[in-house]
Amino acid sequence: MVNRVEKLCLLSEMIAFAKCDKMIKSIEHKFLIGVAKQLHISREDFDYLIENPIDYTHLKSHSERIVQFHRLVLLMSIDGEIEDKEIIKLHNFGLRMGLNHESISRVLYLMESFPNKIVPPDVLIDIFKVQYN
Repeated sequence: MVNRVEKLCLLSEMIAFAKCDKMIKSIEHKFLIGVAKQLHISREDFDYLIENPIDYTHLKSHSERIVQFHRLVLLMSIDGEIEDKEIIKLHNFGLRMGLNHESISRVLYLMESFPNKIVPPDVLIDIFKVQYN
């Protein structure tokens, strides 16, 4: 189970990722608000994190790290524009989370073959399962 501090760190990390192209687009902002609601983070806390990022905390659960990586994949794909620097940043986020390099690369490669470049959760989980076992 993810605690409050971890939830705030997850959301802060996503906000930082969305800001990698200097501004958070409206569609990304809506997505982030949705994630905040899923994580039971108040709008006040969300607004605070926009201006005051907090340091990354390593998630203990491998499955939670995969879920967070999937959220970042969705966030990157949501505006329909994927830049090389976003892919590099996502790859680095995945490595920092302790995810397998080959699995991250495979997810990023397979994105091209899915509508809207969104990898379905079951496919993503299967990719990481192969490397985890």
